[in-house]
Amino acid sequence: MGGTISKIVHFRDEEEFLDDMTEIMERFTYLASRYGHNPIEGILLWDYIGIQDEEGIKIFRVGEFPYFEGTLKLDLETLRVMERYFDEMESKWDELRVEDIAYFVEMLNEALGREIVFYEAYDLGLDRDTAYIILNLVSLHYLESVLDGKDREIFEEAVQMLMKYI
Repeated sequence: MGGTISKIVHFRDEEEFLDDMTEIMERFTYLASRYGHNPIEGILLWDYIGIQDEEGIKIFRVGEFPYFEGTLKLDLETLRVMERYFDEMESKWDELRVEDIAYFVEMLNEALGREIVFYEAYDLGLDRDTAYIILNLVSLHYLESVLDGKDREIFEEAVQMLMKYI
């Protein structure tokens, strides 16, 4: 997509990074609701998994499967197979690597007999304490040029927090 750049960012504290990104996204989402432009088009953490169900692809983190199980529109047998694989991944959380997740996803799809689980972090070269961010520079420049007052402060705070990682 024109005007976008992708960047792998590194961080030391995952919880702090997630808190910061939540604040950044809240600010940019607010501005996008008013001005129609959001500078952040996507974020992918090293442990994000996509699962395709009847409604589309839903994204969650490896350790969050028990919380998302009720939201997936899949038959019970598929959910049970997935639960076994995700429980196995979670049991190895401390030593889990992107290569391990990629392997589990491959084996899971094989066990399901169809490819409905997706994992892109391995192909992107992510590892623990990294994320892939897609920034729309056109939207960033647009917002910078039209904002004033309180909205400009919100924008500048979001950009300042984002620059900590870029």
